[in-house]
Amino acid sequence: MKRSLRPLALVLIAAAALTACSRADSGGSSAPAAANQGPAAELRLGYFPNITHAPALIGLDKGFFAKELGSTKLVTQQFNAGPPEVSALLGGSLDAAFIGSGPAINAFSKSEGQGVRLIAGATSGGAQLVVRDGITSAADLKGKTVATPQLANTQDIALKKWLADNKLTVGTGAGDVKVTNADNATTLDLFKKGDIDAAWAPAPWSSRLVLEGGAKVLVDERSLWPDGKFPTTVLVVRTEFLQQHPQTVQALLKGELDAVDWATANKADAETAVNDQLKKLTGKALAQNVIDDSWGQILLTTDPLAAQFPQLAKDQVTAGVVKTAPVVKGFADFTLLNKVLQAAGKPAVDAAGLDQK
Repeated sequence: MKRSLRPLALVLIAAAALTACSRADSGGSSAPAAANQGPAAELRLGYFPNITHAPALIGLDKGFFAKELGSTKLVTQQFNAGPPEVSALLGGSLDAAFIGSGPAINAFSKSEGQGVRLIAGATSGGAQLVVRDGITSAADLKGKTVATPQLANTQDIALKKWLADNKLTVGTGAGDVKVTNADNATTLDLFKKGDIDAAWAPAPWSSRLVLEGGAKVLVDERSLWPDGKFPTTVLVVRTEFLQQHPQTVQALLKGELDAVDWATANKADAETAVNDQLKKLTGKALAQNVIDDSWGQILLTTDPLAAQFPQLAKDQVTAGVVKTAPVVKGFADFTLLNKVLQAAGKPAVDAAGLDQK
């Protein structure tokens, strides 16, 4: 009987092997989500040395992230614009990132809705179109040169959308507006030399252009949004990392909330903490009047203002960055953020449908 059962056993083993191979060869379309692997050994976090990334800077300076992450090693990397940060996220060299709303949408779109998830806000406001003397209206920008930090970054999209709304075209003709891209420090130098006429810049660079370069504010971006609120900086995470290490992501969110709450209760100390980090990162602290002016432009909040994202996606089309508006449904996952907020006795944030595909 044992001899007669052996052929049957071999057939069953072969069948199982063939079934496994067929699943593997199917492209993994039915593969389950990555399993929870517990706290991560390491969290790689990206951010900018800008006041609009104040929650990140404060979280690092005051140790809020390190405290909540515990044994998880925090590895940070700074960026000057969103597109390179998107490449790092999608390339797998970052796990989470404080990033502008425009590049955040692009990361979700480029990965066909798979690569990243929006998990929290960081700041609202903190961007202005500043111009030199003699420019008092949109029409005065014809034939002039305006700088933004990088092609298709948050301020670049905002500028081009605003130009389109004002019936102005981007180009090199006499009746066009020339848009050039330069990192923020270079933009300040270009403005002082007279090589550019205006800039749509984030804080503190908009403040420095005004206070050090003699620029005037033509447009405060807050004036273009309902209640003066729009998501300048948000927090996103790689989807796979979120699935594998939810405890670590929750700890990061708790650290951010701690930073925001502390900054709200300690304005002067928060400004100092941000300035200390900027000096460490850039080698130079900001003048107190620059810090004060910049701080007055921003609102620190873990609410990502999800209801604004469909409009932000449409703005990319108006700005000529993409031909069709990126789909943003399914972009948000506020499950862990709302757990953190509930534990702190705070109201949950509204996903405004962004958590539904």
